[in-house]
Amino acid sequence: MRMTRVAAIDCGTNSIRLLVADVDPVAGTVTDLDRRMEIVRLGQGVDRTGMLAPEALARTLDATGRYAEILRELGAERVRFVATSATRDASNRQDFVDGVRAALGVEPEVVTGVEEAELSFRGATSVLGGAHPGPFLVVDIGGGSSELVLGTDSVLAARSMDVGCVRLTERHLAGDPPTAEQIAAASADVRAALDAASVDVPLGRAATLVGLAGSVTTVTAHALGLASYEPSRIDGAVLDADAVVAAASELTAMTRAQRGELGFMHPGRVDVIGAGALVWSLIVERVRAEVGAAGGELRTVVTSEHDILDGIALSAAV
Repeated sequence: MRMTRVAAIDCGTNSIRLLVADVDPVAGTVTDLDRRMEIVRLGQGVDRTGMLAPEALARTLDATGRYAEILRELGAERVRFVATSATRDASNRQDFVDGVRAALGVEPEVVTGVEEAELSFRGATSVLGGAHPGPFLVVDIGGGSSELVLGTDSVLAARSMDVGCVRLTERHLAGDPPTAEQIAAASADVRAALDAASVDVPLGRAATLVGLAGSVTTVTAHALGLASYEPSRIDGAVLDADAVVAAASELTAMTRAQRGELGFMHPGRVDVIGAGALVWSLIVERVRAEVGAAGGELRTVVTSEHDILDGIALSAAV
């Protein structure tokens, strides 16, 4: 079967990302032609108002228009546009759907949390090969939600949690830096979400914990002591779990000015990385405890640059 040129777009609460790639649907390989991201903060205020803000919608549709030009230039044969947490929660999501259809000529899919988790799992595990043992617990931390999905060759269990870096920042972490009370309130939300998720997803069965998306990769860059963002060093990084928790705690405690001085920090993440790092550290600690309680040991954590975008691209080629 010949390669299929596809365009995958992932529109989340904080960012919109594009991947144009040649996909071999038989081998399950994705060869990048263009992979990029813009911070558009589509989910601005959605947790409070239940609606997409007009200015956030405008930013997102402007970016969509730019992506449309790129995928046309590269000759994408198939296009799949997936929208996640912020759009699921918005009462005016039809305005978003109409705008995307006008820009791209395709209908955006507002996927469920479980569908989002399955796409993330497929993308992440497509490149793990035999380097790590299964079952894999794949964690995708977004702006509005975080997905947990357990599986080896296929998904065994999945759960979407309504805790993400934008949602928790807006809800709890207004301080600069956040106060101890604000961090405690945000932590309580994450722990409650993990309590509920663990009913469906047996965290203790994980042999390998894999973290995805911007919050995780930024924590990884900090743990590695990088002077700038280096995808080649971040992708596939295996870090001691204690080092991940320590790096995450440091980012949460920093002022926004201090975060902005870090060479690897994307400007659009400066205000929300504290919450994203907090979510990741609490998940790492919880999974390590659950694995230990089940008689195992989780010493390390794997970071992947391959995520829902790769999953969307693979699905679009079939």
